[in-house]
Amino acid sequence: MTGTSRIARAMSNFDLRSAARPDPDAILAAIADYTVADLPDSPVAFTTARYCLLDALACAFLALRATECTKLLGPVAPGAELHGGARVPGTTYELDPVTAAFNIGTMVRWLDFNDTWLAAEWGHPSDNLGAILAVADYRNRRGGSHEPRGSRELRGSRGHRGASSMTVRDLLGAMIKAYEIQGVLSLDNSFNRVGLDHVLLVRIASTAVATHLLGGSREQIIDSVSNAWIDGGALRTYRHAPNTGPRKSWAAGDATSRAVRLALLTLAGEMGYPSALSTPKWGFSDVLFGGQPIRLARPLGTYVMENILFKISFPAEFHAQTAVEAALELHPAVRDRVDDIAEVVIETQEPGVRIIDKTGPLHNPADRDHCLQYMVAVALIFGRLTADDYEETVASDPRIDALRAAMTVTENPQFTRDYYDPAKRYIGNAVQVRFRDGSVTGRVELACPAGHRERREEALPMLMQKFETGVRPRLEADAWLRLSAIAADQERLEETTVDELMNLLVRQRATASASA
Repeated sequence: MTGTSRIARAMSNFDLRSAARPDPDAILAAIADYTVADLPDSPVAFTTARYCLLDALACAFLALRATECTKLLGPVAPGAELHGGARVPGTTYELDPVTAAFNIGTMVRWLDFNDTWLAAEWGHPSDNLGAILAVADYRNRRGGSHEPRGSRELRGSRGHRGASSMTVRDLLGAMIKAYEIQGVLSLDNSFNRVGLDHVLLVRIASTAVATHLLGGSREQIIDSVSNAWIDGGALRTYRHAPNTGPRKSWAAGDATSRAVRLALLTLAGEMGYPSALSTPKWGFSDVLFGGQPIRLARPLGTYVMENILFKISFPAEFHAQTAVEAALELHPAVRDRVDDIAEVVIETQEPGVRIIDKTGPLHNPADRDHCLQYMVAVALIFGRLTADDYEETVASDPRIDALRAAMTVTENPQFTRDYYDPAKRYIGNAVQVRFRDGSVTGRVELACPAGHRERREEALPMLMQKFETGVRPRLEADAWLRLSAIAADQERLEETTVDELMNLLVRQRATASASA
């Protein structure tokens, strides 16, 4: 038999079906189906999304006060700006959408003051705004077209839009979808327990939504999201002692910029990997998740946006919010007796014990804003907790570490049950102070902070004040007046195009420097 005949026989015996690519993993298909579908009619979700947008912008503008943040902003290389590119709020930068997503995502996340979602995994869904806002502004400024490799029309969140401009309602719809994807994936899948950081889910959600906003089809969303899973996950090293550092403040910016990059690669024709999660040995589940499948705990809709948690009162890790509030309530009773404190008893949820129960030296602000004892000590001593309280000028006060040494942190099982109860999603803490003479304060227990859905109405005036405090000082007076009027009106804001909104949010080169 000739060599040619042997090859022919081998080919005739080859079952082509065995080489066929598998159907997409169910999670990939579900994410894509949801991303391209119309959202359920939920006025609550859209109203809440407006507040999430304003809150995230407040966080971004407040972060511009921090030089450690602003030194990371701008183009990757000096002079590599893009005229007509995506703009960065509060600055004069015009950048490619990948770099703009990093800038915006980093600003929103920098102070640990943006909205939060707590479940088996936790995270901050407004981190996705880095990708969403950058892509929306870039798309609108390019006249609704993006041509990475040849001409193609774009598809917005309301279906085929051609050259029409995205409105803020489109932006809010994209936020609802990104929040839902990240948040529902968080319900049953605990990435932190295998050492992976929650920004993995920012990359997944932002990739899906960015691909759709740039005109991607259902199949292209599956392709891009499969690549996002294949990227694996950042380690949580930078969130925990002894390595805690500022990367935790730009990790989400990194994730959301990677998402835009993957979306653009897909639109340029890059293929996907349909069993990226489930393939034996080489898939995400086997390599990084202990062989466990990734699960969606509920159908994707508007649940996460409707139940999002706002950080209103303090720039602090969310599991500590009610502990700080309790400590502030106790401040009048202890401020003149700090040196007489024998013990501070803190009861918290299991995640609070696992994440922010921290003893020993604290080396930087990133260490301190993830230390339950530090945050409670500052509130008890000074009756406040601001971003400045994590800096060395405050941290050097010897009373703080002395008080930390007197603290006992324990899990309250009821707080843990209420934390995981989908009907409650509480974040309970209790604080009580004992003095050396045997006297004690009352025990102050709080189930949920002001930003929780059960305290939403109480929080909204504070959120609007946070927006004004963050944004107003960095804008020209006429721009602020127009912006504040639009922001206060749901219908008017929704009808505004994204580029019109950005016109009010950016600084003019003639009057301000880019990083001022």
